[in-house]
Amino acid sequence: MLKVVIVGYGTMFTNLIAASLDAKCDIVGVLRKETVKYNSFTKWLKDVFNPSVEYNYIKSYNLPEIKAKSVNSDKFRKELIKLNPDIILIGSWGEKFEKETYDIPKIATINAHPSLLPKYRGPNPYFWVLKNMEKTTGITFHLIDDNFDTGSILAQEEIKIFPSDTGESLKQRTVLTARGVACELLNALNEDIIIPLKQNEDKMSYFSHPKDLQLDFNKSAEENLALIRAAHPWDEAYFYHNITALTPSVKHTQIEENNTQYNSAGTITFTDYKTKTISVICGDGKILKMSNLNHYKKYNRPFTANYIKLDVKTGDNLF
Repeated sequence: MLKVVIVGYGTMFTNLIAASLDAKCDIVGVLRKETVKYNSFTKWLKDVFNPSVEYNYIKSYNLPEIKAKSVNSDKFRKELIKLNPDIILIGSWGEKFEKETYDIPKIATINAHPSLLPKYRGPNPYFWVLKNMEKTTGITFHLIDDNFDTGSILAQEEIKIFPSDTGESLKQRTVLTARGVACELLNALNEDIIIPLKQNEDKMSYFSHPKDLQLDFNKSAEENLALIRAAHPWDEAYFYHNITALTPSVKHTQIEENNTQYNSAGTITFTDYKTKTISVICGDGKILKMSNLNHYKKYNRPFTANYIKLDVKTGDNLF
């Protein structure tokens, strides 16, 4: 039976716990982000009055928690030496593992990365594959080395991207796939030797945290809709009408053919304040119909319908 330590947060973390249980591993310790992020008293208050999914999951299986403020701290390393794990599994973690840490397990320290490495290295592949309108993505389990997302590959599985996907739905499907792949990998590591596959650097791509989420109506309607879907649920895409920023609803935005008298990109072809709708021509001649719009700043949201009624007119150009 493999002895496993799991480090991470969110749904990738909980699905790696589930995968380890599926594979009949002995989970000898877990380290969650809240232990690193909060002091002991604040974490206790949060666990009592506003417990996270991770905390509830850990408690439901009575898993032993590691109390350390960094994966590279002496405290964490001493705990690892004491626990003597075969494997460390990482499911979402922003801190780089130092060699002194990732060399401790008897077999390996393994990271779950939500893309088909070496493509889409970086912190949020869910966003970038949707924004770039990829047809497929995947999950990769790779060895940890001295850089982010560069270690040799142990297992991969491709995941189809659907036209209706948002960052949220794609992540949900990816972490569930990760559970199955991780279970198979753990079983294989328990029974046999796996030869790691070195990443092909010629196919490497890296994307950092998204910064500019402003819609560009010179681009196609499909590209703009892809940005809206990619940003959800972490952030919101937006556009400007004069100096006012408005944000579309991911569930209430669609592409339509242009059957209006207007043909210039950025031109507003339709408004309806009751449904908080603005339709805009995009660079490919198609219309992006955005309903249930809101002011980008949350405190302005109750006034969006009134703003559209008084200030937004058919024929206005957003450039």
